[in-house]
Amino acid sequence: MSFLSPNKEKAEQAPAEQRPAMHKPELNTPIDALMPQKPQVSPQPQMQAAPQAHQGQNIIPNAPQTAQAAHQGQMQPQRPQMPPQGAQPQRLMPAGMPRMPYPPQGQMRPMPGQIQMPRPRAMTKEEHLAKINAELAEAEKTPDLIPCEHLGLINDVDFSDIYVTPNKKCYTWAGKSDAGLKVVTFEDYPEFLQQLEATYDGKNRSYLLTYHGRHFRVERTISGDGPNYCARKMPIKVPQLKKLGLPQGLYNYLLSLSGRSGLILLAGPTGSGKSTTISALLQEYLSQKGGYCFTVEDPIELPLDGVYLTPSGELGLCKQTTPPDGIWQEGIKSALRSKPRYIYLGEIRDPQVASEALRAATSGHLVLSTIHANNVSDSINSLVKYAASSGISEEMAFELVANGFLGCLHQILSGAPKRISVTYVFANPDLSAGCQVRSMFRNGKLNLSTVMEQQKIKLDKGMPLF
Repeated sequence: MSFLSPNKEKAEQAPAEQRPAMHKPELNTPIDALMPQKPQVSPQPQMQAAPQAHQGQNIIPNAPQTAQAAHQGQMQPQRPQMPPQGAQPQRLMPAGMPRMPYPPQGQMRPMPGQIQMPRPRAMTKEEHLAKINAELAEAEKTPDLIPCEHLGLINDVDFSDIYVTPNKKCYTWAGKSDAGLKVVTFEDYPEFLQQLEATYDGKNRSYLLTYHGRHFRVERTISGDGPNYCARKMPIKVPQLKKLGLPQGLYNYLLSLSGRSGLILLAGPTGSGKSTTISALLQEYLSQKGGYCFTVEDPIELPLDGVYLTPSGELGLCKQTTPPDGIWQEGIKSALRSKPRYIYLGEIRDPQVASEALRAATSGHLVLSTIHANNVSDSINSLVKYAASSGISEEMAFELVANGFLGCLHQILSGAPKRISVTYVFANPDLSAGCQVRSMFRNGKLNLSTVMEQQKIKLDKGMPLF
């Protein structure tokens, strides 16, 4: 007795040759090509009346006749046609979605609904200059009670610093007092302003601008109204040390230190001419004694790079560098590996630079650098604090400064016209001899006023200090 239905029994009893043959797809045939396609149903031109429903039957009105015929076995589904070789396979797309073309080779096809934003185009030099001219013209329409002085070409006018505010106004020293300013403009001010903004790389606030062969050291800051610029015009060449107004006794003693080792520190407020004085001193060393000088500056200010001929026929060589990737410690390490006679560090601004400068000063090099301070005692105290912040105790910092210290000068510019005023203190270059200044450093005392007065009297009279 079989529990199968009569139809299934008949199908099992049928011989194998009467069974429908199965279609075996070829290898590498796309799966989309093997899927049966939906039969196309032609629309009915005229709606027929729905037949009456017999008892016990559910008849759907307006049902397509093709579906009923297919159910009765009168309509067989067509087998899918194989796509030609090399053709793109047909993909099933949702209804209503347009087919997107294939992009060129190497490009990605955007996703449906993705918005492609055009990249902003950088302004050309001419467009940037036209924008600045339009802004300046708009600023002139605004009534201003402050008079503006019109000057010549910016490289021909004698000034030290100019200040550019977010409203494109330019200020410089008025020359009547120590700090008073005035509003000025120049014949080529729009071109200068365009290069001032274009030279900024978006990362370094301090950078060097070369405008028609003249160097400007630029400092860029951000205020509530926008960017501010301070541009300092650097000298075309380094001035001679004897023409800076230093006392003759101090000038002679500084020259005598060219063969010594240690740290010479030049301190003062911003804009007091520290870099100019120390560059002039280095130029004097290279011109009189020769040797190799390695500088680390950010940015490079005065032109020291080149070859110098001494009176004896020997040569001096200077190479000016910037800190690699803004890391001063790496620049100082490169300087020590180059075996220079002189090392110039643009500024001691953090504990790492201070410790590296003192390490170089105690290893047989003559190191020159600048620092911001109000007087000589504050300069040395700042150096000690920087050294102590590098991981050593304050006692060890005083000992390190005592061993590496050679001299400290503090200078200011005052009056109209401005004149230089210098105070200083020096330690005995001979480490084996006794030195009152080094002893005070080791004891942690910075009461240097009496020693400074004594040294000033000796230099003014032409007497030796030690």
